[in-house]
Amino acid sequence: MEKRDYYEVLGIQKNATEEEIKKAYKKQAIKYHPDRNPGNKEAEEKFKEAAEAYEVLHDPQKRAQYDRFGFNGLNQNGFSGGGMDMDDIFSMFGDIFGGHAAGGFEGFGFGGFGRGSKAEHQYRGSDLRIKIRLTLEEISTGIQKKIKVKKYIPCPDCHGSGCEGNSSMETCYNCHGSGYVTTVRQSFLGMMQTQTPCNACNGEGKVIKNKCHKCNGEGVIYGEEIIDINIPAGITGDMIYTIRGKGNAGRRNGISGDIQIVVEEIPHEKFIRNNKDIIYNLLLSFPQAAMGCSVEIPTLQGKASIKIEPGTQPGKVLMLRGKGIPAVKDYDSSGNGNEVIKISVYVPERLSTQEREKLKELEDSENFKPNEKIKKNIFDKFKTFFD
Repeated sequence: MEKRDYYEVLGIQKNATEEEIKKAYKKQAIKYHPDRNPGNKEAEEKFKEAAEAYEVLHDPQKRAQYDRFGFNGLNQNGFSGGGMDMDDIFSMFGDIFGGHAAGGFEGFGFGGFGRGSKAEHQYRGSDLRIKIRLTLEEISTGIQKKIKVKKYIPCPDCHGSGCEGNSSMETCYNCHGSGYVTTVRQSFLGMMQTQTPCNACNGEGKVIKNKCHKCNGEGVIYGEEIIDINIPAGITGDMIYTIRGKGNAGRRNGISGDIQIVVEEIPHEKFIRNNKDIIYNLLLSFPQAAMGCSVEIPTLQGKASIKIEPGTQPGKVLMLRGKGIPAVKDYDSSGNGNEVIKISVYVPERLSTQEREKLKELEDSENFKPNEKIKKNIFDKFKTFFD
């Protein structure tokens, strides 16, 4: 079964309190408990789904990770709610049901959904996924942006209620506000009572007599909204940054969906990114590598001067610590990455007659012939490349 948003699973708002979360979970646990739904595989899955949602949302740290990075943030930190079994779920009941940790309904205060009980039904708007292209510099510092999003928004005429003028929704004539209708039939097991969503109000418990002309009673219209986004520094392409409650509006003042931001990194003209490290290829002339020098190189924060030792060989690696991509705050505590500098030496493609004569004079010099130590060092680097 495809994972659903945890707030949607429990039917609560994004700013729900601990008590509201606990109350919503209790309601779902009672509704889908295996003892009430014997042999019903779908109910069992929803029972587990509600337990997984509660396990995350009642824990402040897990909830903060989920609010910011969605399911990906939880997976990166070792949480795997899909692995919960019935024993794990029932072990939580002592906290939820006042000390009754058993799998059955004893002590639950379970009373069913009788005629006249008030329905708690809210539509939820769908989520939106938006791709944003960022430079490596923007990723390294984090960025705040305003984006225009085309989506479903609350109807401005009825303010999302779906009702025309000053009118309001009325209690459903068919289910009397419960959202359910009860049918009783005779079977070989005796009288069987079943409850199904009311087809007159679609389970809402209320109906609209005077529909808003602008939205035809839906409470939403297609429009656009300016959204503020705040992308944290260090985000990677495999992370989904979630903005809660900014997706499509829910029908008739329902729960708004979320916006999922997917970051696409624009290729950099000077750096290659390797997780939190950035790699820079420094191309030296032969005299620079042979005699040593000081050179200025680019960094994500500006420029830096580094010293090249005499006799520096191609393939040598230098490092500027802490000059790479920062760790994502509240997600990775391992610190900033580094700037890795790989040395290359330029060999002229064409030589003048005078240049060729000068090199000829140096060709037989022992200093210009690689010794065994140099050969071994280069071979070791060559092997490392394939390891």
